[in-house]
Amino acid sequence: MELKRVVVTGLGAITPLGNDVRTYWEGLVNGVSGAAPITKFDAENFKTKFACEVKDFDVAQFLERKESRRMDLFTQYAVVCSDEAIKDAGLAEEDAVNPDRAGVIWGSGIGGFQTFMTEALNFHKSDGIPRFSPFFIPMMISDIAAGHISMRHGYRGPNFCTVSACASGTNAMIDAFNYIRLGKADVMVTGGSEAAVTEGGIGGFNALKALSTRNDDPTTASRPFDSTRDGFVLGEGGGAIILEDYDHAIARGATIYCEMVGGGMSADAHHITAPHPEGLGALNVMKSALDDASMDPSEVDYVNVHGTSTPLGDVAETKAIQGVFGDHAYNLNISSTKSMTGHLLGAAGAIEGIACILAIKNGIIPPTINFEHADDQLDQKLDYTFNTAKKRTVRAALSNTFGFGGHNASVLFREFTA
Repeated sequence: MELKRVVVTGLGAITPLGNDVRTYWEGLVNGVSGAAPITKFDAENFKTKFACEVKDFDVAQFLERKESRRMDLFTQYAVVCSDEAIKDAGLAEEDAVNPDRAGVIWGSGIGGFQTFMTEALNFHKSDGIPRFSPFFIPMMISDIAAGHISMRHGYRGPNFCTVSACASGTNAMIDAFNYIRLGKADVMVTGGSEAAVTEGGIGGFNALKALSTRNDDPTTASRPFDSTRDGFVLGEGGGAIILEDYDHAIARGATIYCEMVGGGMSADAHHITAPHPEGLGALNVMKSALDDASMDPSEVDYVNVHGTSTPLGDVAETKAIQGVFGDHAYNLNISSTKSMTGHLLGAAGAIEGIACILAIKNGIIPPTINFEHADDQLDQKLDYTFNTAKKRTVRAALSNTFGFGGHNASVLFREFTA
């Protein structure tokens, strides 16, 4: 069976750096930190008092009040950034796509966390009589974002949610990619969203000792590959990508950003939260993506790493990159955009996929900011694109995401040629 070619025709984003793709990309290229003291709740008694929150997001600008009140924040992010991507792709026009051949596959690691917390606390404070909102369950479940997007646009094709912790958004992209290249859909809306900057989110990750506690200087707290890194910074938001069958895109005269050519998946089979110390799962997933695309490692120019700013993870991923790329690793640009956005958990793969797509389109590598102190465990001859963006031709870009439970997913994008 001949596989279909899959191209990217639309993008949408809500991030700690900006609430659309343009401002998100400008923030990345200019090395802007999205970290700041938490405003969503009183964090005074928490070990970590800062996060990468979405700023100035007014859902009333996008959705009717009645509609938005029936959505958890993670769903609001999903719907709004998908609207941007669908408009960007030119699919908002009538008859742009057969609705039976258009679908939505969305990723979220946690789903409606705030909704769950609110309802549980309200019950706890009550007199024991169960007075739950009739929208509690449909607001909380992780798959509901995909459902809302499909209902909003009338897309009746494949529709579901992927949940694989921080790999969720990338797994969603891989599934969407495969549905199109197998001929089961013409257009897929895919990506991920997360809204876990809550008391439970910060408190839970603090209990795991996973978060940075650099409360005296939040903007520099996410510092991948720096020897003084002490954990990740929690972020929130969403990213949407329109994947489309090449022939369908050409027939309707769509603007094409680049081509998606491969996806890889693997498991560490090692530990519930820690990566394999030698980066075995990370090595396997990058090889899998390259094999899926029938590409040689030497064809890749940029790797957007998982790079969460944890002591173990950054070392393991570097070992994996060297294992996959060999001597070509020294020709790569490597960067962690989490140094600017923080870690968006299930949405990370979506916004980092967008960073790869725009790096190819614009010929610019976004930097890894906040680097000050070299780590003796890392090869300093590798180009981590520290602190300043770099211009270069990007023929192909690889994006890595790794999740608790040992879930690994990588996606590969390539410069488009007709």
